[in-house]
Parts: sequence; C-alpha cells; structure tokens
Amino acid sequence: MFDLNDKTVLITGGTGSFGNKFTEMVIKNFKPYKLIIFSRDEMKQYYMAQKFSPDQYKFIRYFIGDIRDQERLYRAFHNVDIVIHAAALKIITSGEYNPIEVIKTNVIGANNIINAAIDQRVNKVLALSTDKAVNPINLYGASKLAAEKLFIAANNYSGDSNTQFSCVRYGNVINSRGSVIPLWKEQAKTGKITLTDERMTRFFITLEKVADFIFNILEMMKGREVFVPKMPSMKIIDLAKAIAPNAKIEFIGIRPGEKLNETLISEDEAHHTVEFDKGYIILPELEEDYNQYYYSKYKKVSERFKYSSDTNSWWINQKEILQLI
Repeated sequence: MFDLNDKTVLITGGTGSFGNKFTEMVIKNFKPYKLIIFSRDEMKQYYMAQKFSPDQYKFIRYFIGDIRDQERLYRAFHNVDIVIHAAALKIITSGEYNPIEVIKTNVIGANNIINAAIDQRVNKVLALSTDKAVNPINLYGASKLAAEKLFIAANNYSGDSNTQFSCVRYGNVINSRGSVIPLWKEQAKTGKITLTDERMTRFFITLEKVADFIFNILEMMKGREVFVPKMPSMKIIDLAKAIAPNAKIEFIGIRPGEKLNETLISEDEAHHTVEFDKGYIILPELEEDYNQYYYSKYKKVSERFKYSSDTNSWWINQKEILQLI
C-alpha cells in the first residue's frame, strides 16, 4: 500500500461515491499533509464536510472548481503530490443527448488536468476509467477511451517534471451513485421492477475494493499503464431477484448505448497485458520495451485472452450478492 503520510493528495470529483470512500480510508490509514476535495458542486461539498469536517480533520480542504477551468486547476494543483482523477459526466443517456458537454468534461477536462499536473510538477496522476471505454458503443465510453489515450500519452511529454500518468479501468460499483440498486429498491415497493434484458451480465466491485486496489496501484505505477482489478461477474437478473425477490420483473429492452455484456480487456489488448495477483496491467502498445524491466516478473496473458463479464471464471450468486450490498 502506497504511503500517503505527509503527502498532499487531490481528488477531482471528490464528492462522489468514490471520493467519499477514498477519503474515509485515507483518514483511517494515513495522516496526509493535505487531502483536497476538488469538485464543482458546493452543496455536495457542504454535505461531505458534515461527514468529514475540516475542524476535526485539519488536513482536509474543499476546493470548488471545474476541470473544464484550467486556470483553477493550476491553482488547485500547486504543491500537490498525487492527483486521483474521478470527475466525469457518466450517465449514458444524458451523454447521448448532450454530447458536447461530455466532450468538454471527459476529454478536454482530462487534457486540462494533464497540463496543470505537468506544469505544477505533480508526482503521480491516476485517472479512473471504465469498462465502457473498451470497444465503446456510446459517447461516454468513447470519451473515456479518449481520456485514457490522453493520460498514457502524457508521459511522453511530461519532461523534467517527471509526472507519472496511469489509469485504472474497472466495472460497475455496487451501491455507488447512479447504481441501479437504489432504483430497484424503490421500484420493489410497488411490486414491480424494470429490467432491460435477462441475458445481461456485468462486472461488479465494491467501493472498498476499488479504493484498496488504487492504494496498491499508487505503489506499483511507473506511468503509461492501465490497471484492471480482478472482479466477479453476476447475471443482472440474479441481482434483480436478490434485491426484490417478491417483485414482478418487467423486461423493457436494451437502452440506446447499452451492451449485453461488458469487457474490461479486449483481445486486441491481450498481447501487451500481464497478470498479477490482484489484477491485470495493460502495458503501452507503442513502447513495448518501456515497462518490461518493471513487469517482467508477471505472466503474460494468452494472445486470445479476453476479460469479459460473460466469459469470466469468477461468478457470484444471489446469496453472495446480498452479502455485498
């Protein structure tokens, strides 16, 4: 686990589900010099400050700002050691209806973070990505793929700042903001819940597992990698039955921009991917030798490897689902 004691850490989109859990775990395990919560929503910051008060936790700071505003990022990143980039517009249907807004935040915002981090000499930048960036069929996924490419390429021109840029790509987070679970819990009160397709499968992970994985990545990362945690799959119909066992299920069909199954590593990425105990590391394709020294101890996956939610070897049943949620 990477030592955050006496470090200055900034989380973009820090008032989200991940930011709250990460803050909780930092408080529990470390004494950073500063932990900066950077986000654009003053009301969410107000509520988060009731939970994590700067009066009680002297190292916590709340910065209002938008990653679209590069000047504000320059100010916020001054003397910051580590940036965890979690800010994004991520609602798929909203993104299809408001495409340029997604581009401004998820792509241009990513570029703003890169420029500010290099010029302010941030040591490490870890960007959170998504399974939807693999073979994307919606704008959200395409924007996150573009962001991944930007962060990996940023290592090529970080210059004497020596800023390291890496990404972590993972699937659906149980009970996170925007999760289907709260929706189904509300629908269950009416005796009926809606489900798009009974064949659908998804990767799932808890916020605790995501945060724990990121603490390990911060220790491992050298720049240019995309890290993928090992995650269980579940059938969405099993999730629905676990949450609302007595409710009638109405199938409404796959929504625009939605997939039956999700993929975290494509076959095209397999030839430059290695496996370690907690996950996989997708190494830079254009610089095959760059990280070989660091990651030569790990086993390469087979060339036909594909990490997909429908062919995953790790599945959880309804009982295990209930334990997770």
